[in-house]
Amino acid sequence: MKDWDVPPYAPILMEATRAIGYSLETAIADIIDNSVAASACTIDLSFFPIGNPYIAILDNGKGMNQKELINAMRYGSSNPLNERDTDDLGRFGLGLKTASMSQCRRLTVVSKKHNQIVGAQWDLDHIATTREWSLRLLEDVDFKDFPQIEKLDEFVSGTLVIWQELDRLKLGQINFDLSMGKYMDSVREHLSLVFHRYLNGETGLKKVKININNVSVEAIDPFLSEKSTRIMDDEIINVEGQKVIVRPYILPHISQLDESEINMLGGQDGIRKKQGFYVYRNKRLLVWGTWFKMMRQGDLSKLARVQIDIPNSLDSLWTLDIKKSMAVPPEVVRKNVGAIIERLGETSKRTWTFRGKRETDDSKVHMWKRLRTRQGGIVYEINREYPLVEAISTMGTTEKRFIEQLLMQIERSLPLNQLYVDLTSDERIVNESEISKPDLVNLLNQLLTGCNNAKEREEMIKRLSVTEPFDQHPEIFTDITQEVR
Repeated sequence: MKDWDVPPYAPILMEATRAIGYSLETAIADIIDNSVAASACTIDLSFFPIGNPYIAILDNGKGMNQKELINAMRYGSSNPLNERDTDDLGRFGLGLKTASMSQCRRLTVVSKKHNQIVGAQWDLDHIATTREWSLRLLEDVDFKDFPQIEKLDEFVSGTLVIWQELDRLKLGQINFDLSMGKYMDSVREHLSLVFHRYLNGETGLKKVKININNVSVEAIDPFLSEKSTRIMDDEIINVEGQKVIVRPYILPHISQLDESEINMLGGQDGIRKKQGFYVYRNKRLLVWGTWFKMMRQGDLSKLARVQIDIPNSLDSLWTLDIKKSMAVPPEVVRKNVGAIIERLGETSKRTWTFRGKRETDDSKVHMWKRLRTRQGGIVYEINREYPLVEAISTMGTTEKRFIEQLLMQIERSLPLNQLYVDLTSDERIVNESEISKPDLVNLLNQLLTGCNNAKEREEMIKRLSVTEPFDQHPEIFTDITQEVR
């Protein structure tokens, strides 16, 4: 090995940046950003907890020569104000170093390009021992000692990042082997979400395959795109000549999701906590599960999600941090999305309170009416024009009076507090089960029996065809309609 001199402030900078605040998941995601930017389509992560533990990230990207590698290992190797390639996921030129050294004391990078293998290493203990502030440049004889190096040989080009001396991960751990398994699970979940559009191979993106200890990382789609509702077309906001694309979603009600979908969304508690904006920079997820104080995070808005795509050319306006884990929308974006999230919140609320039924559709006859009082309150009343309720008119005066009193007591005694608790606790409400078709036909015949002539029967059939729950089975009216005619 030989040393490559660096400025005297390097050791101070290196120790200081270890405390920036990376978690293991965000640190590994930062390394994978470099792999994606290097056009890698396969990224293999290896967690090895035994003996001399290490974490290795290997990709089949375009690789680096020695000059490029030295530059990549230099702190602040790129100016955040410089124009970047449109598919570049980096920003400050610090990610590889700060992310790595936040988790370990020895960072080794070996890269292959044009059939040539080069390597370099930052070792904080070596610096402390020799008191020489230097980057160690590796020679051919050194490479055989590094884990996973044989896999790099199999690639035409690529880069291997190795973390050793995992002091931060070992801190406070009694059983590091068991702890490493938990770390793997956390990293897998994080990468499944952050890179889900790359893992799925979204149109316009090169599909990326990520493995952790030879097990594929599966994408987590936070929008359940194939089942969710799009309440409006994409909104395009022009910011300094660049496009910010806003795409709102409403998730299906939990009663319409299977167990695997609920688990993918983070479980019942996760569905609530992960509502809000999902901000992507070059299709890589940065921030999620927040409304940026533009709307309160509540139970009735928990089905709302807003995908926001920003280009890397607007990094400064979004105050993107080094870890790429924080972004704040500029004022021009906040103004434009205000109306969108207001509409989105109302739609989410209706999905929860009415479970997807179009209670406000005037073309349908519903059992319940929702009215607003002069004082601004909300009142729910049983619809007196509902056919079954109207049938009471054939009864005697005394019976009608008693039934009217009963309906009023039902309206006044709605267990609203308990209903709210049940609706927002993600429990399945059994009342929502549909009436069977035979029972519906039987009920239909009873209503038609009360009609005095064919004209009344025809009018009744017409009304019932737009009345719930009859409107869900239009086929039952076919034969009856022919009989009337």
